[in-house]
Amino acid sequence: MMLDDFLIRAMLAGLGVALAAAPLGCFVVWRRMAYFGDATAHASILGVALALAFGISVFTGALVVALIMAAAVSSLSGRGMAMDTLLGVMAHSALAFGLVAVSFLQGVRIDLMGYLFGDILAVSKVDLAVIWGGAVAVVALLAWRWQALLTATLSPDLAKASGIDPRREQLGLTLALAVVVAVAIKVVGVLLIAAMLIVPAAAARPLAATPERMALIAVGLAALAALGGVQGSFVLDTPTGPTIVCLAAVIFALTTGATALGRLSAKS
Repeated sequence: MMLDDFLIRAMLAGLGVALAAAPLGCFVVWRRMAYFGDATAHASILGVALALAFGISVFTGALVVALIMAAAVSSLSGRGMAMDTLLGVMAHSALAFGLVAVSFLQGVRIDLMGYLFGDILAVSKVDLAVIWGGAVAVVALLAWRWQALLTATLSPDLAKASGIDPRREQLGLTLALAVVVAVAIKVVGVLLIAAMLIVPAAAARPLAATPERMALIAVGLAALAALGGVQGSFVLDTPTGPTIVCLAAVIFALTTGATALGRLSAKS
């Protein structure tokens, strides 16, 4: 049976987000930056409101605000306030300001639920080009700086001794994270972007012996969740973005449970 065009576009969009989010999510997991991804994603709704107010593309607005949020968090960290507290305050404040800003837009029709939870079935060819362009850029950056990023993640002191600037690598990750948030907002929405960054990487962790293998497995699991979520939502008539994340969570439970059972059987 031939799939409808909108389903094919939805699957391609899901694959594009999986390709970018999964390997970047590995660094988010290794660096324990889950709050950072959440704060950047929440801030992007303010970018959506500003983009609609000034008549620019939503991608541009979300990207600019995500970059500003990331830069603000990086500059404010280490100044006497715990990072998780700082990120919690900034994430929820940015989301609240974004929602209030949306309410002031006059004469602009906005599907707020679509931006919060994604509207992958409404992805256009232009959206696909933006998503895949962002995904390729993120993957290219990670491939180019992979060894330096790994070294800076494992040991900042070793990175400095090797001539690598950990803050520069952090900036690269920040940029990549902002791009992923901007391209994924159409697919899974602001509230679920962090889940697509973290859950596939966390599910891949028990299955991988090396960082490179973990990144590859995470991409495969994220792609499986994206494709299965799109088809499942079409069959079950459920929201597509949440369905994708639900399937990713099921995959995480399966890989974690299987690993735990394997360890128990090995001990016995």
